Amino acid sequence: MSLASLTQEGRAVLRDAKRVVVKVGSSSLTSIQGGISEESVLALVEALAERRNGGTEVILVSSGAIAAGLAPLGLARRPRDLATQQAAASVGQGRLMSRYTQAFSVHGITVSQVLLTAEDLVRRTQHANAFRALDRLLNLGVVPIVNENDTVATHEIRFGDNDRLAALVAHLVRADALLLLSDVDSVYDGPPKDGARRITEVRGPEDLAGVVVGSAGKAGVGTGGMATKVQAASIAAGSGIPALVTSTANAQAALRGEDVGTWFAVQGDRKPIRLLWLAHLATARGEILLDDGAVRAVTRNNRSLLPAGITAVRGQFEAGDPVDLLDPAGAVVARGLVNYSVEELPRMLGRSTKELARELGHEYEREVVHVDDLVVL
Repeated sequence: MSLASLTQEGRAVLRDAKRVVVKVGSSSLTSIQGGISEESVLALVEALAERRNGGTEVILVSSGAIAAGLAPLGLARRPRDLATQQAAASVGQGRLMSRYTQAFSVHGITVSQVLLTAEDLVRRTQHANAFRALDRLLNLGVVPIVNENDTVATHEIRFGDNDRLAALVAHLVRADALLLLSDVDSVYDGPPKDGARRITEVRGPEDLAGVVVGSAGKAGVGTGGMATKVQAASIAAGSGIPALVTSTANAQAALRGEDVGTWFAVQGDRKPIRLLWLAHLATARGEILLDDGAVRAVTRNNRSLLPAGITAVRGQFEAGDPVDLLDPAGAVVARGLVNYSVEELPRMLGRSTKELARELGHEYEREVVHVDDLVVL
């Protein structure tokens, strides 16, 4: 079978998907004058409504709250400081939802607002609650419209852009496919204006070797750009969910399985969502240096990290924080959720759990990082 045939066969997954997550960026929704473009919203909603009314469950991850709040606040560009971003999001989120509510109602579709933070997708109780709410909304025929809760998010716990949020939401709701929309129709192997070649399919990292993709555009209303879309698509594909990157203008064609955009084929099995967060979003609070034996145990033998294999600790962290695990040369080999604080660990280094239990108590028999809370990088 030819590569073109394989690519088209892969896109049939998106055409036939029973549950799909669609992400649209601020740059695709804003007008030249600034603010949200009515025409852009209506065109996107028409494509999504066609699919929803055809029986597919659709979740829309939509940026645009901050952009929608700029004009009412008299701001010409996206603010740089977090407090003003939060203020703009607070003003703009209601305006954005009003536009979507009106546009979808024309097609007989009810929408809901779901605001998430990174913690909602990582902590087990909140993760379960988020899934249960979204799953029930879909069962009721609603199109949930998801955005990061910018008003309460902080620099330390935010997703950073809605592309990665969309990848995690797709994993959360067990979607069949992810569609990432922007103002560029495909991933290219260089600047499109210089005659670059469209990349039709990505089956692994080697297909992107040497490819330089752009960051956020000049409009100043978004945070992502093609780089974050490629990263998000790779996160999804690496965890068992195929993804397509294309332009908002191609949304309808993409959902019909036509040959548009860049298709990211599945490259791995589905993983626990907290491991995706650890690998791609978490900010390490400290570092734990390992000896060669501990490096082998963690990276090759799928084992938990025990205190006997630790040579040093650095940083400021509490139990439950993400930390980087380093080999003797100082290279990061893994990341995990630590079970002890930086104050507790020094007296444990190089010692067995049985010895620690006898001297300090049975609570010190725990692993430093359990294998279920560890991801090899």
